[in-house]
Amino acid sequence: MCLGVPGKVVEVEENPLGMTMGKVSFAGITKDVCLAYVPDVKEGEYVIVHVGFAISKLDEEEAMEVFELLKEMDELAELEIPQPD
Repeated sequence: MCLGVPGKVVEVEENPLGMTMGKVSFAGITKDVCLAYVPDVKEGEYVIVHVGFAISKLDEEEAMEVFELLKEMDELAELEIPQPD
């Protein structure tokens, strides 16, 4: 199943080609993500990430709700993301 997973933006930077990139934390695991589709995102905000691209922003409450749903569906283990307490 393909999922969009919420994560917290911990760093925003421009790559040498001028594309907005960043580091996004998924419950402690940090990945490099393309932020071109959400150019106004700031550090500390949450995004939905699908196959390495942030596709939309969401607030922290929504992000925690999605994590809970993924936990209930037992999808977090499949994604190798530690489950939040």
